[in-house]
Amino acid sequence: MDLILPLPDDFHIHLRQGKDLVNYAQSAMQQFGRVLAMPNTEPPINSAESVKKYKEEILAAAPNLEVLLTFKLNKNYSEQELREMQKNGAIAAKYYPLGVTTNSQDGVAKIEDMYPTIELMEKLNMVLCLHGEEPGAFCLDREKEFLKHLEKLCKTFSKLRIVLEHVSSAEAVECVKRLPQNVAATITVHHLILTLDDIVGDSLRPQNFCKPLPKLPKDKEAVRAAVFSGNSKFFLGTDSAPHSLEKKECLCGAAGVYSAPVAIPILIEEFENENKLDLLSNFIAGFGADFYGIPRQAKKVAYTKKEWQVPKTIDGAVPLKAGEVLRWQK
Repeated sequence: MDLILPLPDDFHIHLRQGKDLVNYAQSAMQQFGRVLAMPNTEPPINSAESVKKYKEEILAAAPNLEVLLTFKLNKNYSEQELREMQKNGAIAAKYYPLGVTTNSQDGVAKIEDMYPTIELMEKLNMVLCLHGEEPGAFCLDREKEFLKHLEKLCKTFSKLRIVLEHVSSAEAVECVKRLPQNVAATITVHHLILTLDDIVGDSLRPQNFCKPLPKLPKDKEAVRAAVFSGNSKFFLGTDSAPHSLEKKECLCGAAGVYSAPVAIPILIEEFENENKLDLLSNFIAGFGADFYGIPRQAKKVAYTKKEWQVPKTIDGAVPLKAGEVLRWQK
């Protein structure tokens, strides 16, 4: 049995830098036609020149991958700087609160400090992507506590397109649904299938540790309901974030789930289980493109219903569902 789908988009992926980038970019190219690469690298992507260089590095590793770029919103930029970044391939800025996730030590302490740049972004029709967690709040409440900033942004910049990334709570899902059409959200594969139990339930599973944390069963059900409702405000952003085994299984393990190599097979299975396969195309290759104002993918790809075992490591990192059997493959 074959399933024909549009070549998928991933509107939130981490490809890292240096020698690691080559394998991660090539693996992404095997699964996706187009990706939006995140800027929290070391050093960060936060200038027109770094945007240009990062795009060149990704394309050198994966020439058939269409690469869209973000830049890190960690200082105020001039209109000329923003236009240069747009020219070099950046379509969005990514806001990271101070210290909430990987490489956010240069994050922003107060989002209002970035309002001058955000005002220019609204003028230039750029998208603002938000890592929506409130620093200092209890870990399971950080997303919920951040929503007041999202609501204020919407009131202050009524024409700004905003993406609340990797929503993980029932409160965030409801907030996005309630706000105007210029507000959308990405949903990851791991938040669709994991709860906190899958990290610290029967045993500690560091490979499932990520930010924001998967939360309670009610939160997972809210995320799933949003995806399987066919609401155009919600689309795929895997937040695939590979780390080496040494960085995951150590005293202070890194946050991130490596899902890119298995994301689409898992999604096919989940949509099939819910009898919602007719909604999958829009989630992986429709709603996101529409929101970002770019053409939908014309290319198609076939998936076969044939069981395979996920390798225990891919590209030196442990993938989501490592060692488990999936029933769809490209």
